[in-house]
Amino acid sequence: MSHRVKRVRPLLAAGLAVWLSIPLAGAALSQQAQAPDPETVIGTINGRDVTNRDIGFAIGDLEDQLGQVPPDQQRFAAMMALIDIELLADKAESEGVADTDEFRQRLEFLRSRALHNSYFRDQVVETISDADVRARYDAEIAATPPENEIRARHILVETEEEARAVIAELGDGADFAELAAERSTGPSGPNGGDLGYFTRGRMVPPFEEAAFALEPGGVTADPVETQFGWHVIKLEDRRPVQPPPFEQVEAQVRSVLLRERYFELLTTLRTDATIEITDPELKAAYDAAISAGVNAAE
Repeated sequence: MSHRVKRVRPLLAAGLAVWLSIPLAGAALSQQAQAPDPETVIGTINGRDVTNRDIGFAIGDLEDQLGQVPPDQQRFAAMMALIDIELLADKAESEGVADTDEFRQRLEFLRSRALHNSYFRDQVVETISDADVRARYDAEIAATPPENEIRARHILVETEEEARAVIAELGDGADFAELAAERSTGPSGPNGGDLGYFTRGRMVPPFEEAAFALEPGGVTADPVETQFGWHVIKLEDRRPVQPPPFEQVEAQVRSVLLRERYFELLTTLRTDATIEITDPELKAAYDAAISAGVNAAE
């Protein structure tokens, strides 16, 4: 069943492509200035009313496919997809598909998921205001002291002796970038050993510690060993990194708040629920995840 279900959306997408390849009569469909009345009947399929709410459900369910459709054609595309769905559903029901255990199990899952999504929207998404998002940004991002980032070059060689020889040549006046291009075995060698700007946490600890300890223009007096080999490091520049503006990270901050509120809700529900997992392997994984505070949707 799972393989057939996975094919449904691509087939619907193909159907949408067919309908949208047919030139529409007249100009593009008008875009309504305000949301249509959800209870308004826009047509019938085999005698059943189709309302604007049905069109809205189709648009939401086919969001990925309709994202490629011009806005002025989305309602039409959703309507055509809905017709296709209903016609095949009628055919399936006439052949007894709805009477199978597999179908009933699938229907129960879809019902539960629809209830989940509806409750999530009403009790999580709708409870987080723009003011909540701004307050979290102000408290955790805007108030964060500027972090320094540095720009460094390095020359990577295999042995300590090679690294000390490089340091000696630099002491005699050799150009760091030219020497990196000639001697470094690292991928940045052809670019003069330039690693660009980076903040703490981006490099392995021994390299980071040595690089951030330098002053601009300075070169490590001794080679630095990491798991990659031996490094000679030069600091080119140091500058503060300002927090990103609110508009740049608003969506990410809102997502964090959504996850937090969602997981808080699930934690409370799990406390009051009776959950028994009989598969030993799944039970062990579940217990470990709960102990670590991990949710399945994370």
